[in-house]
Amino acid sequence: MATHTAQLVDVHQRRIYPAAVVVEHGRIRSIRALAEAPAEAGYLLPGFVDAHVHIESSMLPPAEFGRLAVVHGTVATVSDPHEIANVLGEEGVLYMLEEARRSPVKFCFGAPSCVPATSFETAGAALDAAAVERLLQRPDIGYLSEMMNFPGVLHADGQVMAKIRAAQHVGKPVDGHAPGLRGEAARRYFEAGISTDHECFAFEEGREKALLGVRILIREGSAARNFEALWPLLLEFPQQVMFCSDDKHPDDLLRGHIDRLVARAVAKGCDLFDTLRAASVNPVGHYGLPVGLLREGDPADFIRVSDLTDFHVLETYIGGERVAANGQPLLPHRAAPTPNAFAAQPKRPEDFRLRARGAGIVRLIRVWDGQIITGSEEGRARVQDGWLMAYPGQDVLKIAVVNRYADAPPAVGFVSGFGLQRGAVASSVAHDSHNIVAVSADDASLCAAVNAVIEARGGISATDGQGNTRVLPLPIAGLMSPDNGYTLARNYAALDAWTREMLHCPLRAPFMTLSFLALPVIPVLKMTDLGLFDVEQFGHVEVEVRF
Repeated sequence: MATHTAQLVDVHQRRIYPAAVVVEHGRIRSIRALAEAPAEAGYLLPGFVDAHVHIESSMLPPAEFGRLAVVHGTVATVSDPHEIANVLGEEGVLYMLEEARRSPVKFCFGAPSCVPATSFETAGAALDAAAVERLLQRPDIGYLSEMMNFPGVLHADGQVMAKIRAAQHVGKPVDGHAPGLRGEAARRYFEAGISTDHECFAFEEGREKALLGVRILIREGSAARNFEALWPLLLEFPQQVMFCSDDKHPDDLLRGHIDRLVARAVAKGCDLFDTLRAASVNPVGHYGLPVGLLREGDPADFIRVSDLTDFHVLETYIGGERVAANGQPLLPHRAAPTPNAFAAQPKRPEDFRLRARGAGIVRLIRVWDGQIITGSEEGRARVQDGWLMAYPGQDVLKIAVVNRYADAPPAVGFVSGFGLQRGAVASSVAHDSHNIVAVSADDASLCAAVNAVIEARGGISATDGQGNTRVLPLPIAGLMSPDNGYTLARNYAALDAWTREMLHCPLRAPFMTLSFLALPVIPVLKMTDLGLFDVEQFGHVEVEVRF
């Protein structure tokens, strides 16, 4: 039995008072108000919940992700394992479940709904309605993961609707994914039984969906940063808002997690109790998580913070066990197994050539810092000896996607906004099929960066175009590393900084931005291993225009 005294922040009765919290056998036995302030410093709060995250994007397996996250007061996540499912299928989902059992963090995994995301790319596996239903029958699967195939919902595709019905049959929520979907199309999408959306990037979009009864997840990840646009929704729809990171690289995870969104919301003037409920009560209630909320009889999942402005986490408890204190995890690092699938063979620079058919006017994937949506523009590539080449001086760079599951020719196009002045970057973290995606200022660098990833059988790489190439191997499905999370975060941060400095890349998170350039369910223009893809037309288009 242990007793914790502090100022207790009661998010249910919306009051703060000095209290003694007695914990026995992992649960809260009693909460007793004290007549005067206790000697122990700080405030006791319910632990924080990330309401939507792909653990794989941290480049860490679940237990190691949890080891870093508990430092920031995270006690649970709602996790979509569709990244590893696209590589390893159902076995990948089972791998995540097994690795999560090695951590006290309460991971709620979903059954991936869209593997592959579309038929316009090559993935390593497919989960049909029968496989999804089989996963949903498991007690350790909590929901149907984000339904990215919104055209399939709107057109009542048989497989899509069967997956939604399977979730409804077992009483599990269905997560949404509808970036930019508005009006009648949005109404029909959510009326199909979909209850959340984490893809809103504009306030009016979020408000329109909230008025339909949709739970809005305010996302602030390493690439998509939507907090500034969406935080006012917490003022108007406090019971429908949750916080999430979606995709968070390891160096960002060292700096903060949901705790930073709580601090920012309170600093904006949001009600303290509404903010804390968005970070705990709302996701616990919506997903039915077995997470305590600082009530008598609850699991002892709570945190102690220094104050109610910065929310600096002093201690984190899960099931009564102290798992982090004073900025350090109290959980051991354990190396995870490294299953993988990688069949691509080394490429040659000439494999990335693209024949000019006209004057070099090409469609450009337009990148914006802090967003995973892209635009579609026209620009002029450099034409040399009849080939279309990158034109770094005009920020017209070459993008390629290489099939990792078979030895196939690369798909090649052009991108702007990435800003490389030389060299190349490449990654096998490439949502959602996780082929190799690369951006480069010249074909030789493009080839070198891609081959570095192939030789590592997965990872991220950068080359400066002068013979210096760096790579961070990710041997777990080409997505994650078995290394100590703090070591991995330092190595990733060093490669990220080297890339921005040596290649003159202006993006805050170049590898995270890169990883979304192959995702054909996020508007507007993307590149898959089968060619340039227009999400609005939902089909492949020609790279060169105006022949």
